[in-house]
Amino acid sequence: MNDIIAEVEIPETAAVAEATDFLRETTGPLIFHHSRRVFLFGSLHAQKLGLQPDPELLYISAMFHDTGLLTPFSGEEQRFELDGADHARRFLLDRGFPAGAAEVVWTTIALHTTPGIPGRMGPETAAMNYGVLTDVVGWGLDGLDGAQVEEIVAAHPRGEFKTEFLRACVDGLRNRPDTTYGTVNSDVLEHFVPGFRRTTMVERIMDAPWAK
Repeated sequence: MNDIIAEVEIPETAAVAEATDFLRETTGPLIFHHSRRVFLFGSLHAQKLGLQPDPELLYISAMFHDTGLLTPFSGEEQRFELDGADHARRFLLDRGFPAGAAEVVWTTIALHTTPGIPGRMGPETAAMNYGVLTDVVGWGLDGLDGAQVEEIVAAHPRGEFKTEFLRACVDGLRNRPDTTYGTVNSDVLEHFVPGFRRTTMVERIMDAPWAK
């Protein structure tokens, strides 16, 4: 039987099943439920806006988008979004997906915290960004059907999402604070980590090794 929540069908493919199992096994309820809500909210926004994302690619993007907060995928220090993007791309390529599909998912995850740009890109990138914004900061929530929102939250409860998600961000970023430069992630560290102060672009320009 198809898995349908709020009139959104969860794709029935081997990769979707593996991605779901991966999230269940490697993350806690916080990230698992958040990732599923992101897919569902993103799908609803896509329907409203006439976007036609590939459901399988959108789902895998949603399931991997925050995995970089938990276990860095790369041996080099990089933004958590890139860790998740690299992990998802490798997941897809290892399962025979075309390189183009893997790049769509990589871009979608890599840009999911970047303001203003995802909505001007492909349907998967736009839809997932809208799903993230809805679940994290309530963007567009008032434009969605209330009964569908309730059904999504009943299937994937928020619990104490606000405080628990912020804690997950701190835990995933505090050991690599320099990677948050120029991103919304620096807001989180500045708020919660004593002694952390973001470097500004003004400081970088003024400290550059030029006379003037």
